[in-house]
Amino acid sequence: MAAAVDLNRVKKELKDCNKDPETSGIKAELVHEDDYLHWKGTIKGPITTPYEGGIFDVDILLPNDYPFVPPKMKFITKCWHPNISSDSGAICLDILKTEWSPALTIRTALISLQALLSAAEPDDPQDAVVAKQYKEHHQEFMKTAKFWTETYAGAQAGDSEKLEQLMSMGFEKAKCVAALSKAKGDVNAATEALLSDM
Repeated sequence: MAAAVDLNRVKKELKDCNKDPETSGIKAELVHEDDYLHWKGTIKGPITTPYEGGIFDVDILLPNDYPFVPPKMKFITKCWHPNISSDSGAICLDILKTEWSPALTIRTALISLQALLSAAEPDDPQDAVVAKQYKEHHQEFMKTAKFWTETYAGAQAGDSEKLEQLMSMGFEKAKCVAALSKAKGDVNAATEALLSDM
């Protein structure tokens, strides 16, 4: 007999995914009310990557024997990345396959996907065409990834320019990123926040 999903755990995980989305850059919701096995996750593209400013939706299906079996995840939002199929949104990430453990959660998986956007693994690709471009024509890859992010993930050009502007005032990168995130991209508000912390 197949194990039934532990609904209490799943509900708690859903709540955890939505803890402080401004800072974590991730959140999740049920696709259909009362169907706790089908979620939509949302990931903010990491700053200083070509995915910056983009909002990426991820389809999440929990198998009946979750958490003993990994969730099935794929990108709904089109993404130009060596480890994500530009066609189907399929993801090549070890924790969604062989490295999954029941101790992991959907939040961990979403954060790992966000990290994957920052650090591609072109030697273990999901999309060979993108991986080839990443390795052989990196500047072209960066431009294409940025264009896809602006086209499909709703990124506005310019967040990295704002970051550079704040860093040129002598503030640490991590503090600038946090201040910009809190100020929702408003450079003046971020500057005031950084100055008041001094």
